[in-house]
Amino acid sequence: MRVITGKYKGRRFEIPRTFKARPTTDFAKENIFNVMNGYVDFDDATALDLFAGTGSISLELLSRGCREVVSVELDRQHAAFISQCIAKVGADMESVLIKGDALKYIKACHRQFDIIFADPPYALPELPTIPELILSSDMLAEGGLLVFEHGKNNDFSQHPRFINHREYGSVNFSLFR
Repeated sequence: MRVITGKYKGRRFEIPRTFKARPTTDFAKENIFNVMNGYVDFDDATALDLFAGTGSISLELLSRGCREVVSVELDRQHAAFISQCIAKVGADMESVLIKGDALKYIKACHRQFDIIFADPPYALPELPTIPELILSSDMLAEGGLLVFEHGKNNDFSQHPRFINHREYGSVNFSLFR
C-alpha cells in the first residue's frame, strides 16, 4: 500500500497477510482522487473514512492536506495497523481513529464533514442502504462530497443526490453531493 501524492507521497506500508480487508488498489485510488479534485478542495477539509480497513484512504486524505481525518474501523487488528501507519508519517494530531462499527457511528454522529469516503465490505447486507443513511443523517457538509465504493452489482444512479459513477476494473465508485 502506498500514498499516491501530497506530503506523504511515496510512503509504503506492508499490509499483514492475515488481513481480511481488501485495500483499494493504487490504480483505483489514484483515479478516484483525481476525480475528487474536481469536486472538493482537500486543503483544510474535514474528512471521514468509514470502514477504514487498512487506512489507505485515510493516509491519502491526510497527505493531500485535510485538516482532520476521522477513521472508523471495527476490526481491532486493522485499527492497530492504521494507528501505526498514522504514527509513522507523523500525522497523529490531524487524525482521529475510532475503533467501532461504522453503521453505529453514522447513526450516532452529530457533526459534518466536507468529504466522506465509505468503503464497506461488498458482501455487507446493509450496503445498498448506506448512501441514503449517510446523506439523510446531515453528516455531509453543504458542498461536500460522499464517495461510496461498491461492487458492480450496485447502481445508485437514481438517487437524487447522485452526481457521478466511476469504474476501475472491479472497483466502482458512486459520488454524491
